[in-house]
Amino acid sequence: MLLTLDIGNTNIKAGLFQGEELKQYWRLSTRRNYTSDEMGVFFINLLGHAGLTTGDVDGILISSVVPTVNFTVEHMCRDYFHRDPVLVQPGIRTGIDLKYENPRELGSDRICNAVAAYYIYGGPCVFIDFGTATSLGAMDAKAAFLGGSILPGVKLASEALVSGTAKLPHFELTMPEKAIGRTTVTNLQSGIIFGYVGQVDYLVRQFRREMDAPGCRVVATGGMARLIASRSETITDIDGLLTLKGMRLIWERNRKD
Repeated sequence: MLLTLDIGNTNIKAGLFQGEELKQYWRLSTRRNYTSDEMGVFFINLLGHAGLTTGDVDGILISSVVPTVNFTVEHMCRDYFHRDPVLVQPGIRTGIDLKYENPRELGSDRICNAVAAYYIYGGPCVFIDFGTATSLGAMDAKAAFLGGSILPGVKLASEALVSGTAKLPHFELTMPEKAIGRTTVTNLQSGIIFGYVGQVDYLVRQFRREMDAPGCRVVATGGMARLIASRSETITDIDGLLTLKGMRLIWERNRKD
């Protein structure tokens, strides 16, 4: 079985694949102060709860945008799974052409999303990952990653607004009934959520114009994908496991090594 670990700034998404089938999925907090032993015991318990052991895992692939925890995770893999993990990094085979000026600057999660978006949904397409930061990427019809854009995530934007002002209260990120709010909380919800929907839709439309692909599919993933997609006029598909699926596809291309 293949264990995929997508290490993000807020969460670690872990998927256990048997062939193409995702058998187990876990979402953990990214804790930079965890030791390899603490993390190892955590995974032993998760696997045990599913009736599995570390011996059932014969491959581990890691995608990380948090370099400070990589050593801990790699150490955990060797000590508790007795496997050398493979990292999504320059040199790994992906099956796509990165048209980035400096591919080393490109986050490994975006590479995984690009692979999954193209090989599952076809090209041209646009993919959007609603994480701590929201990233958009464009794929053409020939499996080339053209580039994209990055903006603050919905939660990050709301937290910055509240922490940077003296009187605005903390509020829940739920869809308001109307854009014209009549309380401070509904004003905040309207500005952040409706404003974010408009921001995403504008970027997608601009992407489509620059790609000359007016009807291309737009795939959304990440924690806030469903909330934004519920009012978006451009998002066509939601796939909460897009990154992990891309990791599995990358593993298949490199497993002989």
